[in-house]
Amino acid sequence: MTAESTVPPPSGQTRDLGSPPLALLPPRGDAAGFRLPSRRLQARPASPLPLLAADGAAAVLGALALTGGQRHPLLPAVLVAASLLLRPHRVARVPALLDELPSVCGRIGVAWLVLAAFTAACSPQHALPVGTLVTGVLLQTAVSCAGRGAVHACRRAGLLRRPRAALVVGPAATAQRVAAAVLRHPRYGVRPVGVVADEPDGTDGLPVLTTGEEVQRALIQNGVREVLTVHPSVRAAQGPLLRALAESGCTVWEIDPDAPSYRSKDRLAGFSCRRLDLGTGRPRGGAGKRALDVLVSGALLLLVSPLLLLCAVGLRVSGGPGVVFRQERIGKDGRPFTLLKFRTHRPADEHESATRWSVADERRMPWFCRFLRRTSLDELLQLWNVLRGDMSLVGPRPERPYFVTQFGQAYPGYAARHRVRVGITGLSQVSGLRGDTSIEDRARFDNAYIDDWSLWQDVCLLLRTAAALVRPTGS
Repeated sequence: MTAESTVPPPSGQTRDLGSPPLALLPPRGDAAGFRLPSRRLQARPASPLPLLAADGAAAVLGALALTGGQRHPLLPAVLVAASLLLRPHRVARVPALLDELPSVCGRIGVAWLVLAAFTAACSPQHALPVGTLVTGVLLQTAVSCAGRGAVHACRRAGLLRRPRAALVVGPAATAQRVAAAVLRHPRYGVRPVGVVADEPDGTDGLPVLTTGEEVQRALIQNGVREVLTVHPSVRAAQGPLLRALAESGCTVWEIDPDAPSYRSKDRLAGFSCRRLDLGTGRPRGGAGKRALDVLVSGALLLLVSPLLLLCAVGLRVSGGPGVVFRQERIGKDGRPFTLLKFRTHRPADEHESATRWSVADERRMPWFCRFLRRTSLDELLQLWNVLRGDMSLVGPRPERPYFVTQFGQAYPGYAARHRVRVGITGLSQVSGLRGDTSIEDRARFDNAYIDDWSLWQDVCLLLRTAAALVRPTGS
């Protein structure tokens, strides 16, 4: 858990924004700007049905080794089911049979061994002899490889006939180099049609798009479906641009041509690459995240209810009536909600409460209030916000409408934090971005958390938060 940020920038000054991003896209819907093409369907990945059909046919033919020996009629069905369940779940960008041959042979061998063990355990009189086992494995492997090879050949031919138009985003010189390399290898099915950069580099190559109107025109005229970012820094600096392109139906890939370090099977013209999930739709695993929120927040509310009562009594004795502090904050998709906290500071009026950052160790604050803030116990009531669905255990910290408006205008990517439920703790907080720290850094860390979200990451952040509470340093 974490307390709120403290100490605003001095009046008339702004925080260092670092290197400014490319000012290519004005806010969506700005009358003075432009709109990207209305949301198109994402380019569909290759259908798994042809490969499923090839694997299923191979399993059926492999089962002939069983039926030929008058085995139990249920065994072929078990073999087919096992073969399909053990099929490879991921196909490389440019599929090749030799690349997946070890996994195909391995899963078929495992399926037959499982079948042999199942048969021996359930029906010893129908146990598979070694000859039948070897024949079935070889037959199914041969048919599966032939079928999958035919499917992959058709897909490679399709990539050559109908390459997908792509934009390359990044420094002009590097982007032109990557685009030229991709164009020299058309078998990958990607055809760069333009470079999005801050300014032209003065060299020959693809057109350099430096304005939003040019990007819009390229998307419409060329039917762009792929976006290649050629350096990891582009992801942070061009977050709003990349998300807008993703919302328009493009698939975004990240490439680092100078230090290929991604552990990925995807390759593009020799460059290692990975697909970016920019959270333009409903986050995957949202049901699991919500289940974790309900279970943990409900259990914690029951466990700490005596502590909540003690805190309330202590505040009543030391500070008078009104121990619960309610304040409007901005949550998911910009919707306001009422955040609950124990009251540790009494602002002069509602305007001060909405527009002034409180100071954590203000001298006039009673000692018990300072203790609650230093230990983050004043945040415990937000477990009720989590249980209600206003917040999540892990996510970007919510802020007041006044500051959301200010930060959204001053810091690129800040508004994108509201793609998910706000949280009690988050990657920014456990990374030391609390108190008087950079808003730009917080937005970058929050968006990185959203883009890379996993349920295990939430568990790790909760554990790191619990460890930090053991050694509180103030808020």
